[in-house]
Amino acid sequence: MEKIAENILDYEVIVVGAGFAGLTATRQLLAAGKKVKLLEARHRVGGRVFTQNLDENTYVDLGGQWIGPTQDKIYALCQEMGVETFKTYNEGKSRLYFQGKIKDYSGIIPKINLPALLNLDYVIKKLNRLAQSVDLQAPWRTPQAREWDAMTLATWLKQNIWFEATQKMIYVGIQAVFACEPADISFLHTLFYIKSGRDLNTLISVANGAQEERILGGAQEPANRLAKQFWDIIQFNAPVRLIRQYTNGVEVKGDDFAYFARRVVVAIPPTLAARIRYEPILPASRDQLSQRMPMGSVLKCYAIYPSPFWRKMGLNGQVASDSGFTNVAFDNSPYDGAKGVLMGFALGDKARQLAELTMEERKPLIINDLTKYFGKAAENPTVYLDHVWADEEWSRGCYAALMPPGGWTSYGKALRQPVGRIHWAGTETSDIWNGYIEGAIRSGERVVEEILAADHSSG
Repeated sequence: MEKIAENILDYEVIVVGAGFAGLTATRQLLAAGKKVKLLEARHRVGGRVFTQNLDENTYVDLGGQWIGPTQDKIYALCQEMGVETFKTYNEGKSRLYFQGKIKDYSGIIPKINLPALLNLDYVIKKLNRLAQSVDLQAPWRTPQAREWDAMTLATWLKQNIWFEATQKMIYVGIQAVFACEPADISFLHTLFYIKSGRDLNTLISVANGAQEERILGGAQEPANRLAKQFWDIIQFNAPVRLIRQYTNGVEVKGDDFAYFARRVVVAIPPTLAARIRYEPILPASRDQLSQRMPMGSVLKCYAIYPSPFWRKMGLNGQVASDSGFTNVAFDNSPYDGAKGVLMGFALGDKARQLAELTMEERKPLIINDLTKYFGKAAENPTVYLDHVWADEEWSRGCYAALMPPGGWTSYGKALRQPVGRIHWAGTETSDIWNGYIEGAIRSGERVVEEILAADHSSG
């Protein structure tokens, strides 16, 4: 590799991607005295966290939105940025639509027949127990890594589920947590993800769980406020096309820019990072890794009503269903309940089916589901909208990238490992709360520690 002339270095570090990972890395690099440039392909910050304002008083989170216990970094950021949080509405009973019938229930687990319920409890406890043995920083070093990484989650579930009702309920939960089908991910990745987020109970729960609180003003608000601290160094509508390495730096090029820096942080999902050209080409392990990390498949579907009518029915707006396109629903009404907002997830195969339709074609399908769950009052929302994350050019899916069988044990080492002067961030690279806003922030902090240590060792 050639050497860059010292006098043409524009920056010490260029950060690619202004999601929570890239914003965190930028702030900490600036705090360390580095000269930084932040490049963002979109016209906004936040990445897969996207708040859309419908009018002066109404907004919806089309991307990531919830935070909960042990997510200390995002809570600290909210507090620092002067952003308040509030509890997800959780008063009253949840609703189960199962085998064509409605049942209301309290707690985390729907009330299905006793044998199936006992089997469901067995599966959840066994998943939690096995997850505790996973090495979060190096999942491939887990004692049973090769055995677990050689099978899908679907294979393991087939071996441990004895009733159809159990299978239907666990599939709903798995789809909601991972935004994929159980056949899409390795069993090792399942256990890694469960432990990364504490345990499966935490991942599926509202109270004391990953869905416990929402961010007032929308989940993008902390990112917006953080970005204002260094707005002048962010370049929007600036997708990176080429990263060329030299012995003493990197060149980062887009359609109408080219910058030289000591190092670059790529803080975008692996599938997008793979679409950048690299000179010299990336090591085979890194490139093969990114070929094997598809994004999850999810649509968030919103129906807005004059009021949260389900609350008067003694319901909290939460639904689990074994049929329809939206198998999971939540009350996403504003803090003061001035309007009623139902949000339904379409996940995995259902999301892929809906993505082939227009929003006008999707609307009656989703409203039909909500009407089955909540009755005629749900038939005529004042507003309907949804968001297909797979259609977003700079996301290509949500919530996060997934590991299929063989991914962790064959290529996992390359996930965070720098390639020369290229460093990797993003929620997928986090060992704690992987796939969440919290994981993104943690990855941004980690990559800065990595860069500072590398700079120190090189003198």
